[in-house]
Amino acid sequence: MQVLVIGSGYVGLVAATCFAEAGHRILGVDVDAAKVATLSRGESPIFEPGLDDLLKKHLASGALRFSTDLKEGIAEADAAFICVGTPQSDDGSADMRYVLAVAGQIGTAMALRSKAAKPLIVVDKSTVPVGTAARVHAEISARTDRAFEVVSNPEFLREGSAIGDFLEPDRVVVGCQTDHAETVMKALYQPFLDRSGGKWFRMDPASSELTKYAANAMLALRISFINEIANLAEDVGADVDHVKAAIGADRRIGPAFLNPGPGFGGSCFPKDLQALLKAGREHGHPLMSLATTVEANRLQKQVLLRKVKAFFSVKPGVPAPLKGRRFALWGLAFKANTDDIRESMSLELIEGLLTLGAEVAVHDFAAMEAVKARIGGKVHYAETPLAACEGADALLIATEWPQYRDADLEAVARALKARRIFDGRNLFRPEAMEAKGWTYFSIGRRAVMSS
Repeated sequence: MQVLVIGSGYVGLVAATCFAEAGHRILGVDVDAAKVATLSRGESPIFEPGLDDLLKKHLASGALRFSTDLKEGIAEADAAFICVGTPQSDDGSADMRYVLAVAGQIGTAMALRSKAAKPLIVVDKSTVPVGTAARVHAEISARTDRAFEVVSNPEFLREGSAIGDFLEPDRVVVGCQTDHAETVMKALYQPFLDRSGGKWFRMDPASSELTKYAANAMLALRISFINEIANLAEDVGADVDHVKAAIGADRRIGPAFLNPGPGFGGSCFPKDLQALLKAGREHGHPLMSLATTVEANRLQKQVLLRKVKAFFSVKPGVPAPLKGRRFALWGLAFKANTDDIRESMSLELIEGLLTLGAEVAVHDFAAMEAVKARIGGKVHYAETPLAACEGADALLIATEWPQYRDADLEAVARALKARRIFDGRNLFRPEAMEAKGWTYFSIGRRAVMSS
């Protein structure tokens, strides 16, 4: 099938390369000419495992190309996917200006299509509020008499494993009104469903739009819940690892998203929760559990800083109480296998340590340049995890890169001033750290203090 993918950010680029992998012919469109040139050279502007290989493969095969002009592909397209950003507005709602602008451009370009052509399927792939399909339809219909239908098709991609999620989905959700639209969408996604055995859900567009927000809200709620249980476990002498294993074995609950940590971040959960909260208020249904989730996450993002302040006896009112202290920080991205630092707790941790007068040396396998662009030379950027530890009073771990779990802890101990780790990702077991003489703090488990 002939497909337009408008927007070459995280969702658009993954969709474009994966649809090409399924045998479709894709035109990726973006207003940023420099980005289009970069992509046309086979260079991805984002870090995502497997993406570079698919990009190069299908540029070479001719199944994928990029342009700044959607009119190049509109005449023959079977579907046009809108994959532009929906950033958070000041009031918490999703900013729809980019989605609606693309809808207007599609409407104008529809004049290039034959009046006898089958209806163009315009797909809202961006995360959008309930009612967006109707707004997009109105924008397009105001500019054309050609046949089209607007479909909602939310993405359920996890950064760091997005290629696998797209190629082998556990479900595909399509909000459409006609059998023709469903037929086109099934033709696009059937190769993936055949591979994964995933489920197909056809529903109305409003239900599809709400499904995306509800899914992210439920996952965020689970994260904040286990974080609060972990914090309580520390106070009562319990081990959250035992608790999560036992409750996760309950088929009604399951083990997913029950890993305690320093709070969630990224591009989706924070803004999607705010958009859903805004929608609830507008319709007279305040979503109280989600409001609590947001507040719990705000507090959890300070968990490592609270542990550092407690250990080093930081007292209020003392100027620069950590002056002369140096901390190594492993992990800057909000999660492993991505370079995304949006809403990353590491940025808050760095700010907190600097405010207290400390020096900070940081390392990450993908997000160093993004942090450097954000905060400049406020911290030292170490080329290796071990280099970050040189002369530091303690090591702080904020991102669960598997390489950190496999680190040579004896070499780390030799680089540090003392055997101290504040582990926000529970990479190590307290009893093992105790046996090796570490002072070790983690989330939801007993603290270990070296003698």
